[in-house]
Amino acid sequence: MKRSDIIRTIQVQFKRMRNKDAAAVLDAVSDAMIDAISDGNRIEIRGFGTFQPRPRATKIGYNPVTGQPMHLPANTTILFKPSRELTKKMNG
Repeated sequence: MKRSDIIRTIQVQFKRMRNKDAAAVLDAVSDAMIDAISDGNRIEIRGFGTFQPRPRATKIGYNPVTGQPMHLPANTTILFKPSRELTKKMNG
């Protein structure tokens, strides 16, 4: 599903909403989620799942071409855990 598909779905749900307004709604929600995750907060959407920032420690990796070891710095990634309802719906 692409961004335009989500905007179209919002327009179908709210029949009198213009394309520009639906895009603004989607942008506002995504910006709020990005700000919350970047601040280190957990996001829970009931019936869908949770997004949580997860720190990763530094480690030694290997260059796949040369095989030389290389230092990989610590960073933060996002962990998504689907809800039970979403998992049940996906599995039939």
